[in-house]
Amino acid sequence: MQSFPQSVDRLINEFSRLPGIGRKTAQRLTFHLLNNNQALSLHLSNALKNMVDRIKHCSICHGVSEEDICKICMDERRDEDLICVVENAFDIFVFESINSFSGRYHVLGGVLSPIDGTGPDDLNIGTLSKRLHNGMEVIIATNPSVEGETTALYLSKILSERDIKVSKLALGIPVGGDLEYVDVATLTRAMEGRISV
Repeated sequence: MQSFPQSVDRLINEFSRLPGIGRKTAQRLTFHLLNNNQALSLHLSNALKNMVDRIKHCSICHGVSEEDICKICMDERRDEDLICVVENAFDIFVFESINSFSGRYHVLGGVLSPIDGTGPDDLNIGTLSKRLHNGMEVIIATNPSVEGETTALYLSKILSERDIKVSKLALGIPVGGDLEYVDVATLTRAMEGRISV
């Protein structure tokens, strides 16, 4: 079997390092760029370089921004007494897309994972503590994975020592879902997190 030219193989390898991109998809992307005019490849490389050069982490919430402080942290209309703690910066944009949260955010930069060697000191927990004051609410919005749940439990434990309301996202059955297709863990959480009507 003939191997790809070195520069093509390198791009395939780089694409395949991205989440959700396997080797075959990486090959298709690479050859799509090769088979189109050079302008597409140049626009893509310029956009990547521009992002790397301009994007930094907000000095307050650790979200992504082109300034030292992001637009959300600068927005005086946002509720300073309500902080939603998320795993990564992309999660902020997920919440912002539903347009129903008026507080501020704090990005942990990951989750606790002893297997991967990620402990509390590797996350942005210290800077979260500095932002807290009595009477505020912290919503823990980590993913419902083992690591996310472990992180949520750890945070709720250390936050319970302060005069702060700690809440967690409700988990349950998705709108439009059929009960017969819902897994046992989701159904159990939906039952435990039921609300009165």
